[in-house]
Amino acid sequence: MPTIELTFRAATEADVPGLVELIESAYRGEASRAGWTTEADLLDGQRTDPEGVAAVVRDPHSLLLIAERDGVLVACCQLEHRGEHVYFGMFAVRPDLQGGGLGKVIMAEAERTARTRWDAREMHMTVIKQRAELIAYYERRGYRRTGRMSPFPYGDERFGIPQRDDLEFELLTKAL
Repeated sequence: MPTIELTFRAATEADVPGLVELIESAYRGEASRAGWTTEADLLDGQRTDPEGVAAVVRDPHSLLLIAERDGVLVACCQLEHRGEHVYFGMFAVRPDLQGGGLGKVIMAEAERTARTRWDAREMHMTVIKQRAELIAYYERRGYRRTGRMSPFPYGDERFGIPQRDDLEFELLTKAL
C-alpha cells in the first residue's frame, strides 16, 4: 500500500465552510453513498452546520484536527478534552477516499494528539447503535463497546431528521 502523505493542523474559522461541506458529504445525501460511512438510510437533513463547526473551532477545550493532502482538505475529527478522557467526534473522510486506509491514519494521529496534548488516558466516542459496520470498524481499531446508551436528539433537526424511531448512541472507549 502506498504511503499516505498528510499534513495535520488545527482548524481555524476560515476552514468552517470547507469542513461543513466535508462532513455533510461523508454522512448525508447522495454524495455520501460514494463512501461506506453514510447515514443516509438512517437520517435525512443536515449532519452539522456552520455554527456548530465554528463553536468547536472556538472551544478552548476542543481541537478540530484537519488532515490535508497537497493543501486539500481530505479529513477531519474533533477532539474534546474532558478530564481523564478525550471525546472523539465529527470524524469525516472524503467519500471518494474512504476504504484506502486514510481513516486509520487520522485516528492514530488523533490518539497521539490526545495523549501528547492533554495526557489523556482514554478516548471516548458515541456511535449510532444501528451502525454495525462502523462499530465493527472501531472495534478493529481497539475500541470496545460499553453497552452504555444515550438517546438520539429527536426533534432537534440540527442533528438530522431520523428515518426511524429507535436510534440511540452507544459509548465506545479505548485506553490510550
